[in-house]
Amino acid sequence: MTSTPVTTTATTAAAETASAADAAAEAADGTALHGPVTDWFDEHARDLPWRRPEAGAWGVMVSEFMLQQTPVSRVLPVYEQWLARWPRPADLAAEAPGEAVRAWGRLGYPRRALRLHAAASAIQERHGGDVPREHGQLLALPGVGEYTAAAVASFAYGQRHAVLDTNVRRVFARAVAGRQFPPNATTAAERKLARALLPEDEQLAARWAAATMELGALLCTARAPECHRCPIAAQCAWRQAGSPAHDGPPRRTQTYAGTDRQVRGKLLAVLREAVAPVPQQVLDAVWDEPVQRARALDGLVSDGLVEPLGGGRYRLPLT
Repeated sequence: MTSTPVTTTATTAAAETASAADAAAEAADGTALHGPVTDWFDEHARDLPWRRPEAGAWGVMVSEFMLQQTPVSRVLPVYEQWLARWPRPADLAAEAPGEAVRAWGRLGYPRRALRLHAAASAIQERHGGDVPREHGQLLALPGVGEYTAAAVASFAYGQRHAVLDTNVRRVFARAVAGRQFPPNATTAAERKLARALLPEDEQLAARWAAATMELGALLCTARAPECHRCPIAAQCAWRQAGSPAHDGPPRRTQTYAGTDRQVRGKLLAVLREAVAPVPQQVLDAVWDEPVQRARALDGLVSDGLVEPLGGGRYRLPLT
């Protein structure tokens, strides 16, 4: 006798979400959305340093690395200090990677600092110190994925690319697909929808990419969307459906207190402040639980964020 597999509620909901996104992509026509969203952006966009002409492609790239999973308010001071110290990729590439980790401060996810250092080194070696314009060349840089390559090409060079961050995905999920939230991970259907909504004109496409991101950051937020201020509220499929609650797989929530991430952060904080290698006993004082502390330190070493030395000493990496 052959048993029939049981389809879970989460699996069914995920399939329905994908189906809805596919249907939205097939029917998508962004022409009615482009004008209201970009006009709103022209009037309400925040004056952020990486949006100014003097930021250049390097300033845009630095901001994109820093802004991943980190709010603008925390990025701003670190960004300003970073660009003052390393105004060009060559300046960063000339320093030890540990200095990038030190300057990263408490932005979180410090492997991004190592990846940015590696990207700067590759830019210096392969492109004469200039951030490349070609999307494929950007994508080939260490630490640069699909999103970052599209964002730099669009925001720095005004090219036509679908730029899908969390904010944009949420705007499209609500305005076009009629759902409160997008899937937990970016899907092929979302990419298809984003391409279908992209204006044909290159300059307008670049403004659309920035405008939809800003709309998600300022108005179409996850917890408290300000629909009454939204320039496309009357056209929003989610609003037209009565703003139904999320019925897909549970949304991911991040915890910090008591996790290995917190321990790693405490260990790195000691090493960032140190001017000389740090003895093991100093790091031992950071966290009471020895097994978790050792695991966190081993993880930092494995990730290349900490360099072990003889005599039980540690430092930020020099190579």
